[in-house]
Amino acid sequence: MLVQLAIRDIVLIDRLDIPFGPGLSVLTGETGAGKSILLDAFSLALGGRGDGGLVRHGEDRGQVTAVFDLPPAHPARALARQHDIPDDGDLILRRMQFADGRTRAFVNDQPVSVQVLRSIGGALVEIHGQHDDRALVDPGAHRALLDAFGGCDSAAVAEAHKAWKTARDALAAQQARIDAARKEADFLTHAAAELDKLAPVAGEEEELATERQRMMASEKVAGEINEAHDAVAGHGSPIETLSAALRRLERRGVQAPELVGPSVKALDDALNALETARQVIEEAQRAADFDPRVLERTEERLFALRAAARKYNVAVDGLAALRQRFRGDLESLEHGEEHLAALVAQTEAAEAAYVAAARALSAARRKAGKALEDAVNAELPPLKLERARFIVQIDADEASRAAEGFDRVEFWVQTNPGTRPGPLMKVASGGELSRFMLALKVVLADKGSAPTLVFDEIDSGAGGAVADAIGGRLARLSERVQVMAVTHAPQVAARAERHLLISKKPIDNAPAGDDRIATRVLPIDQAQRREEIARMLAGAVITDEARAAARRLLEAAD
Repeated sequence: MLVQLAIRDIVLIDRLDIPFGPGLSVLTGETGAGKSILLDAFSLALGGRGDGGLVRHGEDRGQVTAVFDLPPAHPARALARQHDIPDDGDLILRRMQFADGRTRAFVNDQPVSVQVLRSIGGALVEIHGQHDDRALVDPGAHRALLDAFGGCDSAAVAEAHKAWKTARDALAAQQARIDAARKEADFLTHAAAELDKLAPVAGEEEELATERQRMMASEKVAGEINEAHDAVAGHGSPIETLSAALRRLERRGVQAPELVGPSVKALDDALNALETARQVIEEAQRAADFDPRVLERTEERLFALRAAARKYNVAVDGLAALRQRFRGDLESLEHGEEHLAALVAQTEAAEAAYVAAARALSAARRKAGKALEDAVNAELPPLKLERARFIVQIDADEASRAAEGFDRVEFWVQTNPGTRPGPLMKVASGGELSRFMLALKVVLADKGSAPTLVFDEIDSGAGGAVADAIGGRLARLSERVQVMAVTHAPQVAARAERHLLISKKPIDNAPAGDDRIATRVLPIDQAQRREEIARMLAGAVITDEARAAARRLLEAAD
């Protein structure tokens, strides 16, 4: 529900902070006090049309902020999350209106488009009045409202429609595949045979290329490695010469050990180093050893794969999948007729299931429509619409098969016997429309309704018993949703749980000579309510009789 409305510098409003609570709240005041301005400002916060003329004279911008306290599962929170707006705690809608006509919108202090603000605002508040732009009555939503009222299972039809669509798509895809395969039968046969013979494997190109590179590198260095081996261990090796010199020195070592010892050690180290070099070089020879025939076969395989990839315009790694696809297309051509027949049967069965579910839904809607008509029509006589009739117009077109069924639902009215019924928004006058909407909202209550409903002077032109009936229905409605009503009817005002008085006052602490005025909205207590309702009854001069009548109205409402 709405818990706070803050308005800054909008027309005659310089600064307003209005708290709201559950139940029925009424706003009253003398004509011209600013009630319509307040609703215009509220509409702005909900994504309504902006206008630079709304900005208070002398200011460059105005601002409206609406704070809502919502349960975790409320649809408005889901809409916020869809647009990556954090929705912890309250949901705060804010709109800035600049004097040059520009506007900016925010939800929980995150900038959003006006369209996003409007979609979230529409899930939070409905404003009903005598002007079409305020009567949020969308014929496109009537079907969903009827389903909610009657508990009609539209989800089963949506599932059946989805299954039918899936079957149709599968059938169309199979038919297209068979048609394409027939056109390319010769090519497919040749290509599949060629790829079968090649038998490509995913990842094979990289392995072959790596092995080829290794063998080519080995071929280039193998000669140098062999020459190095000859130098160390071949005919030109110094090992024999060094070994002979070492043996001679070792024999002389006993004669002059201090002279011969270092040379013996140096020669021994040299021979060990040569032996290590020989072992390393021989290991390199073994590693570099390859069969040229293997290199030839590797290159032939690699080049064959790449040639096929160029021919079929795919990556080498895609040849295996292409082979499977060609084989699948041939198989579809060979066995596709059987599969196609099975898909035709599945599609026909899915269509029959959808039609059966949609017909059952249509029957349930007609039953619910009759119940909704009876319930709404029962509310009309006390609202001075005893000669009017509410009609749920349901047109079924089985050729129009949507996920919601094949029913078109629209709320119609007949304002007087003998007149032609027609759509609610086109036939009813301003005052009638408001009362029709009130009756409809009382019956639908929390089924598909926004959590906050605003009624703008729906009691206009009504008095006595009609105004009392309107007040009673607003009170009933407020037991399930938050209701705000701008009213001139004392019978409506007396029913409120919260009474707000709208008035014009001079600007607080205004400089000398500044005679501008501003709209003020203040909650009033029981004594002040009695005086205000007496004013609504009596007019400019409040009499004791009016005060007594106001007291009786309040006591009766309690």
